Amino acid sequence: MGGLFGGSPDTSGAQRAADETKEETARIRAQAEEEKRELAEQNAARAKARLRGGSRMLLSDTRLTPETGIQKLGSNDMKVS
Repeated sequence: MGGLFGGSPDTSGAQRAADETKEETARIRAQAEEEKRELAEQNAARAKARLRGGSRMLLSDTRLTPETGIQKLGSNDMKVS
C-alpha cells in the first residue's frame, strides 16, 4: 500500500523473479554449451577411428616381428661367464 500514501511500490518480488530467470537462463545456456562440446568430442573421436581404420600404432619396437617372440633379459641364453 505504499502507492496509496505516496511511497514507492514494492518491486522486490518482481526483481527477485527476474534475477532467478536470468540465473536459470545462464545455467541452461552453460548446460547446452557443455552438451554441444561433448557431442563435438564424440564426433571427432568417431572420425578419427574411421580414418585410422582400426590399425593401431605399436607402443614399442619389441614386437615388430611377432614371429620371433620376445627376448627376455637375464635368460639363460645371455649368460655372461
